[in-house]
Amino acid sequence: MVAAKDFAVSQAFYRDVGFVGRPLNDTLVEMSLGSCSFILQDYYQREWAENSVLHLYVSDLAPWWARIEPVATRHSVRFRAPHRSDWGATIADLIDPAGVLWTLHETKS
Repeated sequence: MVAAKDFAVSQAFYRDVGFVGRPLNDTLVEMSLGSCSFILQDYYQREWAENSVLHLYVSDLAPWWARIEPVATRHSVRFRAPHRSDWGATIADLIDPAGVLWTLHETKS
């Protein structure tokens, strides 16, 4: 589950990235994009959210980044463009509106 400091803002952010929300109840929404999904919850504890890291493996980072960068800019969230990690992988980082860090990891060789 992913924390939301402001449930409506987080839902809008993820919708803008391309996820489709399916309400599960008043405080939980399943966010899906293709075969990827997670549950966004209307719950926030700063220490928890800002220490959460989700590592998403993608086969090609370029189309993901093309979708994410304008959304991140529009929502004024922090991000780091695709780069070579210390361990040799191509990754990109994005911090969502609640402070949750997403690392996208390209799996193609």
